[in-house]
Amino acid sequence: MSPRDGYRVCVPLRSLTLDELTIDDEPAFRGVALYHRLKEALRASGHRFKVADAGENASWDRALFLNLTFWSPSEEASVLVDDHVAPDVVAHTALHHVVGRALARASAAASPAALLFAEAIASAFDLYLVGRLLAIAPDSDFVSSQVPVMAEAAEQAGLDEAAFARLLEGVSAAPERAFEDLRALLVDAGTALYACADAEAAHGALEGFAGHRLAPLLHHFQLSNWLLYARAYAREDRSGADAVRALDEALRASPDSLAWIEARWLGDVL
Repeated sequence: MSPRDGYRVCVPLRSLTLDELTIDDEPAFRGVALYHRLKEALRASGHRFKVADAGENASWDRALFLNLTFWSPSEEASVLVDDHVAPDVVAHTALHHVVGRALARASAAASPAALLFAEAIASAFDLYLVGRLLAIAPDSDFVSSQVPVMAEAAEQAGLDEAAFARLLEGVSAAPERAFEDLRALLVDAGTALYACADAEAAHGALEGFAGHRLAPLLHHFQLSNWLLYARAYAREDRSGADAVRALDEALRASPDSLAWIEARWLGDVL
């Protein structure tokens, strides 16, 4: 096909480093010290984001499609609409690198358990950021965009407006606790769903988590993508799964799992 037949010659996505991007809304994150450490870790990793060239179709829908459909643990959220990136995307991507390094050292990076473990950490950090920014920057773009989306997921799960407000109050009062509660829930739910053979079994597995305070947020996260990727690409590895289980238990036992991650996995990166 030629361009005259209605098709254009595709220009490859540009590959940009973090320093070549503009980080929007970053002043709102000034009081979140861990964000800045993660940003430096991502810069040190040499990670490159993919951005459409000028004139290419760079719609939000296109970027979302590419990120979700061609998702992978190492390229998480790497396709951007333009040369602007949000701080939460920086943190999320950095956590994938940081956790990926730790899993590689434990020889566990390729197992389904490792994939679920890493994505649970990166995704739960979003809720931690909501809790922190509700207190220090409630008018930030991140809060303004993320809270309504979470509220919609919670409403679909049966949580009314007043109950969702109480949930957010708890998250804001103890964001580190909220991070670990959600991280553990995502690991447990992902592990249970990965073992399910059909929709009926999966429905039963999800019902088993109905009493968890953060269960109404489960469908806010792209669990189906995690599971499909794990089924397609991850390889079963008993020793790797045991190593992941040990790390997971260490986080559950820690009084502050985020501080545990920062102390053990961020120092060597920086």
